[in-house]
Amino acid sequence: MADKVDNEVAFILHTRPWRESSLIVEAFTRHRGRISLVARGARRPMSSLKSRLLAFQPLLLSWFGKGAVRTLHDSEWQGGRLWLKGEALMCGFYLNELLLKLLPAEDPHEVLFDHYAGALETLGAGSEPEPVLRRFELALLSELGYAHTLDRTEQGQPVDPGERYGFVPDRGVVSPGHGSTVLGKTLLDMMAGDFDDPCTLVECKQLMRGLINHYLQDRPLLTRQLLIELQGIEPMNL
Repeated sequence: MADKVDNEVAFILHTRPWRESSLIVEAFTRHRGRISLVARGARRPMSSLKSRLLAFQPLLLSWFGKGAVRTLHDSEWQGGRLWLKGEALMCGFYLNELLLKLLPAEDPHEVLFDHYAGALETLGAGSEPEPVLRRFELALLSELGYAHTLDRTEQGQPVDPGERYGFVPDRGVVSPGHGSTVLGKTLLDMMAGDFDDPCTLVECKQLMRGLINHYLQDRPLLTRQLLIELQGIEPMNL
């Protein structure tokens, strides 16, 4: 990566305190993937930088340096402010956590960046969140090389919408009795990005939850845990 980068399109995924007055910033950039930056002095009362390091806002970030953590020297709002509230806000945090835990550092994924920006815009517009989450999860696994063909079995046979199939991580669609069980129509709907059928949404969520847990190696998702603690129930969409 270049020693100095100016005006890189980015979203803030997470910030945390560092030393007495600084922040460590995790950002998702369009051309350079997920990067770590230190925002020196951002926690000082007179610093204007902290107010420009908000999640879900399209930013232009500039930084310099080498190593695993670069030094952030400027952040500018790009325009097109997004407001996420309530359930949409929690869904946004969920997307951020997926990127933080699954996306390798400094691995560019421009297509995934566009999917992420589109998902935030759709959530901000008040759309039903569950289809948005499922489409993003599918795009994430595809970009990371974990996706499998959904219209054919492991043996190359076409999926019958009326039959039930197994689905195994790292193998894909298999005969029933192996892995998660899912209706053929659900697999075909997922491939087409069609989530109008409530049955498709239910089965897709179950399948995607199993796959994501597998690739997380059973590391817990804090967003999901927080919702369980706040609501006392399993979150409906995550």
